[in-house]
Amino acid sequence: MTQEKNVSVLSGYLVIFIALLLIAFSIWQLAVYEAFWTVALLLLGLIILPGFMVVNPNESKVLVLFGAYKGTVKKNGFWWVNPFMVKKNLSLRARNLDSEPIKVNDKLGNPVMIGVVMVWKVENTYKASFDVDDYTSFVDIQNEAAIRKLAGQYPYDNLEDEDAELTLRSSSEKVNEMLENEITERLAIAGIKVIEARINYLAYAQEIAGAMLKRQQATAIISARRKIVEGAVSMVEMALEELSHKEIIQLDEERKASMVSNLMVVLTADKDVSPVLNTGSLY
Repeated sequence: MTQEKNVSVLSGYLVIFIALLLIAFSIWQLAVYEAFWTVALLLLGLIILPGFMVVNPNESKVLVLFGAYKGTVKKNGFWWVNPFMVKKNLSLRARNLDSEPIKVNDKLGNPVMIGVVMVWKVENTYKASFDVDDYTSFVDIQNEAAIRKLAGQYPYDNLEDEDAELTLRSSSEKVNEMLENEITERLAIAGIKVIEARINYLAYAQEIAGAMLKRQQATAIISARRKIVEGAVSMVEMALEELSHKEIIQLDEERKASMVSNLMVVLTADKDVSPVLNTGSLY
């Protein structure tokens, strides 16, 4: 038996009426007629009382009789079952798990901090009750195990592995999908349904965060400079072509080289350039 099953229950309102009637009748017979045989009816009415239970919305009762699983009651209402049954309450509501960021190693061995938010609920009450010791603790541990496995398969970014198609930082949707599948597979043994799972915190660990930030900044600066130089070369080329096409001035190779040098300094400098006016000859 690895699947839950429904169990038949009686209306609690009907049974409580019968139990109170038995108790009242027994007390009346003892008091008026001293009919001691009614003690048995009194005891029967008292034994019936522990069998009542209330099942609230999105809750269930797992019933066990002398170590044997008898079924699960999910229907809301006031019910009565065998009073010798152990009734274990199990919530069917959706729950949130917002895990604290944990330190793991990515594919390249870099320490990173990853935190996950997950929405889950109990789907199979039998598995949640009997296949694992504590299903809430099981969810926490398997969630961490899934994070560690996923992080070890992909690099944080592609700064060190330029050929990486999937990274933890840039491929968020794909990574979240794989994380959800991994957690779902791990929690199936406990009868847990994963509604959603995604990474909500991702950063380099503190000991390398500063160095990696400088590296990212350097990469961004190099990329920006490359664009600036490409644009400056295009502007200089356009300037020379326009001057030559409109015959504004005829420049020999040496003057072209000087003009290109000055324009490149002006266009690529990271600070404002202070111009120097030359009213005489170049020489």
